[in-house]
Amino acid sequence: MDLEAYRRDGLVVAPRRVPAAQLVLMRAALERLLARSAGIAPESLICPHIADGARHPPHDAAEWLEFATAPWLLDLVGQVLGPDVILWGSQVFCKPAFTGREVPWHQDGEYWPIRPLATCSAWIALDDVDADNGCMRYIPGSHAAGRLVAHREAARPDRVLAMEAAAECFDAATARDDALAAGQLSLHHVFLIHGSGPNRSPRRRAGFVVRYMPATSRFERYPGERQSQAGVSFSLARRPIWLVRGRDRAGNDFLTGQGEDFGLAPRVSDEEG
Repeated sequence: MDLEAYRRDGLVVAPRRVPAAQLVLMRAALERLLARSAGIAPESLICPHIADGARHPPHDAAEWLEFATAPWLLDLVGQVLGPDVILWGSQVFCKPAFTGREVPWHQDGEYWPIRPLATCSAWIALDDVDADNGCMRYIPGSHAAGRLVAHREAARPDRVLAMEAAAECFDAATARDDALAAGQLSLHHVFLIHGSGPNRSPRRRAGFVVRYMPATSRFERYPGERQSQAGVSFSLARRPIWLVRGRDRAGNDFLTGQGEDFGLAPRVSDEEG
């Protein structure tokens, strides 16, 4: 993988693709998820890898968890984050044809309770994604300062997120498209400024985004804290997380949210001593 490009630009397209057989399974899992999620914004299908009632039955959640912890994928993520890796979140972003919502310019870290703030997101294309159907766009090098820029309230019914990076903090004219064929994936940095336009094309745009953090950081849990996205409310305080490679170095809590709450047993890395 071109780690120099990742360090320079904050995003790199991975040299590997999802194996063809796995992509077939992921697309089938996507169709089941969409069928069970009527009335929920398809751009905000939060954490399908966590079992949660009828929408995320245990078998299907386990399948998404298997996708997120594929050894070849963790190998790629480990090149960026190091040997100790925690899976802490995922999301299906599915922009329907003609009506898919815009994602305003933002940095992921604006929303996340991780200290020190350090994560990598794997954006896995389940459909062909390009400028016409609202692929992700990013500002190369906007992560380099290693800090969050000012964000402002920018909620609108046609947008997925409620906060937007202040326009004076970056040059939108430098934006690049993260165009991917189905099965391709890119990795991007927590401080990268990125967003995406609406989908006004006749083609759907679906992707599975998996969030990883180094186990040298801590996933903070603030009791009662909730977030919302496109009308979908969720709790980070109760979210289960998994150590998927190496050892925990920061005293993370891997028990909260596990077991009876979500129908999944705790999972620790095989390398954990």
